[in-house]
Amino acid sequence: MNISHIEHIGIAVKNLVEAISFYENVLGLKCYAIEEVSDQKVKTAFFMVGQTKIELLESTSPDGPIGKFIEKKGEGIHHIAFAVKDLQNSLDEIKNKNVHLIDEKGRKGAESLNIAFLHPKSTFGVLTELCEKPE
Repeated sequence: MNISHIEHIGIAVKNLVEAISFYENVLGLKCYAIEEVSDQKVKTAFFMVGQTKIELLESTSPDGPIGKFIEKKGEGIHHIAFAVKDLQNSLDEIKNKNVHLIDEKGRKGAESLNIAFLHPKSTFGVLTELCEKPE
């Protein structure tokens, strides 16, 4: 597996508008994209910090993954995402090391990335996402 960098850190928020305001007006960052990923029932906002992105995640439905996460754990860090060169090969390699996968194959995520998640029970409690930029 070839991890090149931390792609982003995902943070679950109840109110995207309020969270964007904090990141822009308090931290001085600039939101460069807002996107809805309807099949994941989430609306996202992105900020660059050096080479790493911060992804704010607001649920568009209480039964979506972010809605359930906030209901159970409250707002806060949801996941860490690593950039990889070959997503499917990386997933196969990880599965062969007996790590529980949420996604056996990649799927479309925000910013047109191919994404897949590793189960936090196999990653010391951290929901881990692998991301591949399509060519």
